[in-house]
Amino acid sequence: MRLEAGATAPDFELSSHLGHTVRLSSFRSRKHVVIAFHPLAFTPVCTSQMQNYEADRAWFDEHDTHVLGLSVDAVPAKAAWAKTLGGISFDLLADFHPHGGVAEAYGVMRDGGISERAIFVVDKAGQVVFAKVYDIPVLPDNAEVRQAIEAIG
Repeated sequence: MRLEAGATAPDFELSSHLGHTVRLSSFRSRKHVVIAFHPLAFTPVCTSQMQNYEADRAWFDEHDTHVLGLSVDAVPAKAAWAKTLGGISFDLLADFHPHGGVAEAYGVMRDGGISERAIFVVDKAGQVVFAKVYDIPVLPDNAEVRQAIEAIG
């Protein structure tokens, strides 16, 4: 079942392309979190999506928000992809083992072994305040995410 706004965000711990482990609960009371599930690294729409978050990094920082990009790709693939993108300063996380475990917990794992393109905004209390699944070829608009974060107050 897909996670909806109002739910408590399931905690997880995943490896980042930046060489450390990220635990969602470590952001509680400190930062809002954008959890951006994307199907696969090195694909055109996913590339644009992650570059858009990087371009808006200053806005996210000003609004106490950390972006996490998740896919089923392994850490080495995420690291190589970030390099081809000119460097990504937020965490690209590997939902690799168990394969798609976090995507399953959020209800966005597809039968084909990849996640949906989905965005969840989690507030500082750990509650989902925005949840949306996009068609795979659709590039999410950061304005929607920014609006959800601004509405938190």
